[in-house]
Amino acid sequence: MCERFIGSVRRECMDHILILSEGLARRVVQEYVTFFNHSRPHQVIDQRIPEPLALAPPPEEARQQVIGLPILHGLQHDYRWAA
Repeated sequence: MCERFIGSVRRECMDHILILSEGLARRVVQEYVTFFNHSRPHQVIDQRIPEPLALAPPPEEARQQVIGLPILHGLQHDYRWAA
C-alpha cells in the first residue's frame, strides 16, 4: 500500500514540479495528500473518496454547472457542483 501511494505521489505530482528545497517538497506533498484523501476516488474502495469533505450537496435545481478547482497550481483538479 505504501509503495502504491509513493508511486502516485511521484507520477502525479513530483515528476511535474521542480523541487528546489525541502520546505517546498513538504508543502507540495502536504497539498497532494489533502487532495488524495479528500477529492481523489480510489479503485480499492470502489471509486469512493476515503475522507469526503462534509459539504451538503446543493439542491437538485442548483446542479447545473460543475466547476473545476485547481490543486497544485492546476496540476490536479477537484470538481464540485457550483453553488
